[in-house]
Amino acid sequence: MGGELKVITSNKKALHDYFIVDRIEAGVELKGTEVKSLREGRANLKDSFAIVKNGEVFLLKSHISPYRYGGYDNHNPERPRKLLLKKQEIRRLKRHVEEKGVTLIPLKMYFNERGKVKVELGLAKGKKLHDKRASIAERDAKRELERLRRGKL
Repeated sequence: MGGELKVITSNKKALHDYFIVDRIEAGVELKGTEVKSLREGRANLKDSFAIVKNGEVFLLKSHISPYRYGGYDNHNPERPRKLLLKKQEIRRLKRHVEEKGVTLIPLKMYFNERGKVKVELGLAKGKKLHDKRASIAERDAKRELERLRRGKL
């Protein structure tokens, strides 16, 4: 993923609730009003996930707000959106998702250098409460260490 990426939205909650085992980039099949709404940054990935169904991958519960100038031809904000992947990638994802406790979570949505909308999917395993606490403690320790380091310079 070289070049300049314009991040539309990211799913910070996913990084808090899951261990990310692997990441994969996928294209998104969109309607025109959805792209225009995304250019305004009006999207939300919170609580969204992806499923493999009939050899295709779909993004569910992702919210793209209706385009304000869309009129009668506007899109449904939470419709299922097909993700564009190669067959071998879909087969690999299907194998992983069939494992116990592994799910597909969108981590961020962005425009690539050619202006195409892409979604970064993460193969994720759920964190237990004590894992979340450990992550928070580790992040706080790093922050404190950095604060001390800056104070000495």
